[in-house]
Amino acid sequence: QSMVGSGSWQRVNAQVAVKSPRYAVFDLAEGKPYVFRVLSANKNGISDPSEITEPIQPQDTIVLPSAPGQVVATRNTKTSVVVQWDKPKHEEDLYGYYIDYSVVGSNRWEPSNHKPIKYNRFVVHGLETGEQYVFRVKAANALGLSENSQESEAVTVQAALTCPSYPHGITLLNCDGHSMTLGWKAPTYSGGSPILGYYMDKREANHQNWHEVNSSLITRTIYTVENLIEDAFYEFKVAAANLVGIGQPSDPSEHFKCKAWTMPEPGPAYDLMICEVRNTSLVLLWKAPVYEGKSPITGYLVDYKEVDAEDWMTANEKPTPKRYFKVTDLHEGHTYVFKVRAVNDAGVGKSSEISEPVLVEERPGTKEIYSGVDDEGNIYLAFDCKEATDASHFAWGKSYEEIDDSHKFKIETEGNHSKLYFKNPDKSDLGTYSISVSDTDGVSSSFVMDDEEFERLMALSYEIKNPTIPLKSELAYEVLDKGEVRFWIQAESLSPDSTFRFVINDREVENSDRHKINCDRSNGIIEMVMEKFTIDNEGTYTVQIQDGKAKNQSSLVLIGDAFKGVLAESELQRKEFLRKQGPHFSEFLYWKVTEECEVLLSCKVANIKKETDFKWYKDGSGADVEELPDLQKGECHLSIPKLSRKDEGVYKATLSDDRGHDVSSLELSGKVYDDIMLALSGMSGKSASPLKILCTEEGIRLQCFLKYYNEEMKVSWCHRESKISSGEKMKIGGAEDVAWLQITEPTEKDKGNYTFEIFGSKESYKRTIDLSGQAFDDAYAEFQRLKAAAFAEKNRGKVIGGLPDVVTIMDGKTLNLTCTVFGNPDPEVVWFKNDKAFEIDEHYAFSLEQGKYASLTIKGVTSEDSGKYSIHVKNKYGGETVDVTVSVYRHGEKMPEIKPGQLAKPRPIPPS
Repeated sequence: QSMVGSGSWQRVNAQVAVKSPRYAVFDLAEGKPYVFRVLSANKNGISDPSEITEPIQPQDTIVLPSAPGQVVATRNTKTSVVVQWDKPKHEEDLYGYYIDYSVVGSNRWEPSNHKPIKYNRFVVHGLETGEQYVFRVKAANALGLSENSQESEAVTVQAALTCPSYPHGITLLNCDGHSMTLGWKAPTYSGGSPILGYYMDKREANHQNWHEVNSSLITRTIYTVENLIEDAFYEFKVAAANLVGIGQPSDPSEHFKCKAWTMPEPGPAYDLMICEVRNTSLVLLWKAPVYEGKSPITGYLVDYKEVDAEDWMTANEKPTPKRYFKVTDLHEGHTYVFKVRAVNDAGVGKSSEISEPVLVEERPGTKEIYSGVDDEGNIYLAFDCKEATDASHFAWGKSYEEIDDSHKFKIETEGNHSKLYFKNPDKSDLGTYSISVSDTDGVSSSFVMDDEEFERLMALSYEIKNPTIPLKSELAYEVLDKGEVRFWIQAESLSPDSTFRFVINDREVENSDRHKINCDRSNGIIEMVMEKFTIDNEGTYTVQIQDGKAKNQSSLVLIGDAFKGVLAESELQRKEFLRKQGPHFSEFLYWKVTEECEVLLSCKVANIKKETDFKWYKDGSGADVEELPDLQKGECHLSIPKLSRKDEGVYKATLSDDRGHDVSSLELSGKVYDDIMLALSGMSGKSASPLKILCTEEGIRLQCFLKYYNEEMKVSWCHRESKISSGEKMKIGGAEDVAWLQITEPTEKDKGNYTFEIFGSKESYKRTIDLSGQAFDDAYAEFQRLKAAAFAEKNRGKVIGGLPDVVTIMDGKTLNLTCTVFGNPDPEVVWFKNDKAFEIDEHYAFSLEQGKYASLTIKGVTSEDSGKYSIHVKNKYGGETVDVTVSVYRHGEKMPEIKPGQLAKPRPIPPS
């Protein structure tokens, strides 16, 4: 800044650069003129100064303006509103005003102008037709903005009131030679106020002056002009009037000749109206001819063409008896005109006036009639039209005839919304309903009430008039831990004012110790708990609920078997509860099979203490166990290493202490035994070895080694996929750890694949061997060898009756050594003394009776006879030698101590 005439500049904001393009300068000398300039700065430095302002002299302090006064908004056009306001009390130095607008109820404000305006009147554009808005204004000066003004009254965006537009389409409907009946179409726009009526003027053809036909308003769009000259030509024009005034008259009509109509065909239909314009269709309406002809009208033909086309097309092949017709299959974006011809028995009558051109294209924001049911259950059709004005009339129709039956229907219209209520809906209400809104750009729609839609609305109406509380679940029961029975029902929701009743066998029950009743309205749950459920509680249980007008109930029948089931479950749970107060089995006896094919009987215990006693029993007797289980671990086992039929029986486990006792039992027999055996089969099958060949003197044996085998296990042997049954030829057997198949006296037929299969509870295990080729030949040779050896062993010479290994005898006695011999063929028997053969004489005698009783007799034994005597028994298959030691003592000597005699052991003799 610089004081004028000082020649020096002073920096106003020496400390900090300002970012705003506006800055208030203080501490200036009053009454002295100043000039100013501005410099801009960035990171690279300061610019050259701006141009110097004109001299300005400080004056009194400027303050923020006060808020503008009353704001008034008025209708202007379909998309704009005129806003006016009172200026603020202090309007000096104002830059102007800012105007904001808000849709009623939205609480969201939008600016109308971005630069202040100088005047206190502004037209706000770009608003939505039919919507309600409020407005507010702020004043602005050098220091800023004022407070907001008060809001205006709400205003609906509609065109301002004007005179109506002109009528059109004047048509001669009848003539009797001295009067003419004329019809015309109402103005497209009423000017925002209802049309009060029409004024008509006439003149004879080629006359200059028009003459008034009526001095009072014509309230319909049809009128008969009297006192005309026959055969004269006349033309007419019509003007509409509303509250604002009389609008522009229509164009003059054609020249109509006043000559009586006598043709047999009908006169023209009139007052053509086009509605429900969509992308490919529209609906055409008309009024019946005033002149019917010589016979009643039987129908109508609808003709149409594109505006620029020459040829007319007829939309309906057969005349329609109705005075409306939906023309379909039109081309979107094309413009058409229409006319209608009435038909009677004499033929086709005069054509109506051609309609105004219509563009076949659905208008943006087109609405349709929709159906619904209100909160009282009343069925209605509704329509919204934001283009409606205060002068608009919502005309409801059925079959396009305006509805005026107050016994069947009620119409409610408010603002831009209209509803048609059905008072007593029935099947007679089926059909097509329509609506048209006057004083708009042809807003209209229709709705087909068919059987399906009617039934849907009736069902919804019934639900509303007879509301039902929706249930998440019907009345149900559950048995609790102590044997109590809980009855409960759950609704979708319950208000704090809802009520309910529990009824048992037609008698209401109240909350008591016997029937504990509770309602959790936040979750919609109503429940009743019966602590003691007894035989007297059989019957029907019902819950009745009411919430406002809505009701519902649900019943549960507990009679006969259903009741017995609940009672039994309740008693069981009560017993279970009491049982669990002392030491008890949390899991009763069950069996399992270990990987070592050991059967374990197991149970789990709970609520035990150090003094708790545990015992095992089988068939009522205490079972011996190596050590008692550690109850603190909570699990007890009894092992059965190799299960067999001897292990069948009833096994029990008992728990007891000063708080009570509990028993668990398992009968290991029947199906239980079979199931265990099946499980053992599966576990053992996993360990099965490959099949092995073992030869015996009887035949060839196939063996499979397992951890456990029992003949009761479910197994099968197959030869070439054919199952083998145990018999003399094929014998099936086994031991604790092996299963075998004995093939007796094998032959060539016994060659082939053999399969051993073990069946478990879930899967089976197969082992296969191919007994053919070299494997069969080797096995068969070994079998033959063993068989021959066994035969030789069986038939060789043997000493059967045993001889003692030591004989003690006194001299002078007779010694007799006797034994039984066997052999096939009969063996040769030879006696030896000290391994030398000796001959028979008077002292020694040999004998062999019946080929099997051999004896050696020594008469008058002496000490010379002491020694080893041997019998040698042999045939072609071999034999054996048996030795006997003879000890002789003299008479008078002490008899040697005789040890218990033992049979002499034979020594084999190989075959020759």
